This record gives sequence, structure tokens and C-alpha cells, in this order.
Amino acid sequence: MPANALDREWTAGSLFRFALPTIVMMLFMGLYTLVDTIFVAQLVNTDALSSINIVCPVLNVLVGLGTMLATGGNALISRKMGEGKEKEAREDFTLLILTGIVTGSVISMIGIARLDPLVSALGASPLLFPYCRDYLLVLFCFLPANMLQTLFANLFVTAGKPGLGLCLSVLAGVANLVLDYVFIALYRLGIRGAALGTGFGYLIPAMAGLVYFARGKGSLSFTRPRVRWRVLREACLNGSSEMVSQLATAVTTFLYNLTMMDLLGEDGVAAITILIYSQFLLNTLYLGFSIGVAPVIGFLYGTGNRVRQKRVFRSNMGFLAGASGVIFLLSLLGGSPMVRLFAADTSRVYEIAAQGFPVFSFGFLFCGFNIFASSMFTALSGGRISAVLSFLRTFVLLSGGILYFPRLLGPTGIWLAVPVAEGVMFLVSLVCLMHYREKYRY
Repeated sequence: MPANALDREWTAGSLFRFALPTIVMMLFMGLYTLVDTIFVAQLVNTDALSSINIVCPVLNVLVGLGTMLATGGNALISRKMGEGKEKEAREDFTLLILTGIVTGSVISMIGIARLDPLVSALGASPLLFPYCRDYLLVLFCFLPANMLQTLFANLFVTAGKPGLGLCLSVLAGVANLVLDYVFIALYRLGIRGAALGTGFGYLIPAMAGLVYFARGKGSLSFTRPRVRWRVLREACLNGSSEMVSQLATAVTTFLYNLTMMDLLGEDGVAAITILIYSQFLLNTLYLGFSIGVAPVIGFLYGTGNRVRQKRVFRSNMGFLAGASGVIFLLSLLGGSPMVRLFAADTSRVYEIAAQGFPVFSFGFLFCGFNIFASSMFTALSGGRISAVLSFLRTFVLLSGGILYFPRLLGPTGIWLAVPVAEGVMFLVSLVCLMHYREKYRY
């Protein structure tokens, strides 16, 4: 059995190098997601772009289920590896993968059977309904592969192979972009072509992950699983913050769509779609770093090495401080050029989005710290704390801002909701980190 890649002395440099493949992977995933929507906006139309955001709440819930299993299971498995329970860690790993496949398959069948009522409930206007239906139908067919991709993206890091996860994500992204062009530009399949490109992109890391872990040559591999319901319960509980986060994203996106449709119509929905996807791209730096260092945090907590844990925590804080300043400046200075990728600068969609981007940008000063705080408590098996932080950040603060600020300030209130929510949550996260530092030894 090879030495565990997590069992070493960590410096700021080695920690960053370990997390770098996951950071690049998430940045690339964000980039090709952004390009995917640019293809839809430029090669189909902005109504098709709006329809993606209309169905986005469903996709958020589905991603949330996979991320809940992945991050909650990741913390559980890495902790057991740190405790020397290698066989039990492999059994739990196999059980989580099987659970993901079964869950994805069941939801896929239910979603296809209830597709039209679902699209109507999401608030699609008659103009957007056909686009929403075509896009969601195709993605439901690829849901099991999507679930596996999410699981493997996290668990390749735990297996000490973040570089392999990066390569597969890059390959999936390139395939997605090429197939987008083929299906949309050459075969004229419209928004169905975009969904097909995305779906086939899911298959690459999903199939490669199955093959890699079936070989049984690494520290983490498939074995005969033992059905321990407490493992699934603990994984779901521990990863509940990520599920809460995705559910909240679904709710806030739904509220964004309803508010913008009421204030500014389909053009307003297209504008908020541009900002949401731009935000996702810029947030991938924080997400990638948090996912990349989570197995290290969980492993060190399992070993009980307080000195290493404190050193890693200080390195994390230093990275987040520098990254937050850089991302804020990029968003503040590059907002208008980014919007121009989606819409002509003479269009109403461009005018709405370009006015909102500078206000929206201030949220990037705080959101990286908030994302990491929630992820860190998950890695420390403090799922309840992480879930509460996610719930406050999105369900309470952001949703409240979306509902309240537009009543006072009109469309400007939409853009203001994000920086206010992130700023308040920054203070809450800081208090929690200080309060629990003795308990979790960081």
C-alpha cells in the first residue's frame, strides 16, 4: 500500500501546491460553464440564456445532492484514513458511489415523468417554456453521470490524485465546448445541443472514475461494500451545509428570476443570468481551494496533530486574504468586458447587467472567507455548524435582501443584496471560527 499523500509536514507552499490542481479544475469548470452559456447567448439567443436560469434551481438541487454525499463522505473517509481504518474507508467509499448511482437514476426517471409541471412551477413564461423543457429533458437523461462526476471530483483529492481529477475535468470541459459548437452551430439543435454537450461532458470523468477506482491500486479503491446506514446518515448530515447551500442557491435564483421578470421582463432575467454565471466563475477559486484543502484538514483532525492543524489554518487564512483582494479588483475592473461576451453593448440586456456589476463586485471581498468557513467545519465533521452558516448566508440574508431591497431601490436593490449578505455573514463566520477553535484544535 502506498504511503498516504495526506500524511506529511505541510507548509504554505506545499498546501497550495496540493490544492492547486483542484483550484485549476474548479476554475476550468467555471470557465467552460461560462463559455457554455456564451454559446447559448450568441448562437441561439438571450431568451434561451434566460431559460437556463429559469431551470437552474432544479440543477442546483441535483448538484446539491451529489455535493452533499461527496463532501460529507469525503470528511468521513479522510478522517478514517487518518485514524488508520483503511479497509473501512474503502467500504464506505464504495457505498457512497453506489448510493450516488441509485439516487441519480431514480431522480432522473421521476424528473422526466413530471417534466412539464416542473417547468411551469419554475415560473417559465410562454416564450421561455419550450427552451426550458428541451434543456431540462436532456440533462435529466445524464443525471447519474452528473452525480458520479460530482463525487469523483471530491474523492480524487482524498485519494491523493488531485492532478488526475484536474486532467479529467479539463478533458470533459474541452469535449463540452467542442460538442457545443458541433451541436449548436453545425447541427442547429439550439438549446438541446447545449444540453447534449454538457451531458456528454459529464460522462468522461464519470466513466474514468469508475475505471480508475475499480483497479484497486491506490489508497482508495472499490471493494465489497458494507451497508452501514449510519455512514450514509453521517455523510448526509456532515455534508448538509453543501446541500443547504445549493438549495439556497436554487431558492435565491428562483427569487431573482421572479423579481427580474416582474421588474424588467425577459431581458432582466437574461441580465441576472449573466451576473450569476460570472459570479460562479469568480467564486471557483474559493471553491477549488476549499475542496482542495478539505482532506488535509479532515486527516489532521483525525490524527489529532494540533501543531500541523494550526499551521494549515494560518496558511489558509493568508491565501484567502490575498485571493479576495485580487478577485474583487478583477470583478470591479472587468465587469463590463465580461458582460459584453454575452450581449451586444447596444442591447438592453447589456445595459442592465453592466449597471449592476460594480455593486455586485463588493461581495467578492467577503464570500471567499464565508465559503471556506463552511467547508472547513464540514471537513472537521462539524456538519451542523456548517449547515447553520450556509442557511444564514443564503436562505436568511441573501433571500431576505432579494425580497426587501428591490422594494426600496428598484433594480439596484437586486445588486445590493449580495454584498450586504456576504458582509454580514463575514462577521458571523469570524465569530464562529473564534468560538470553536479550541474544540477543533486549529
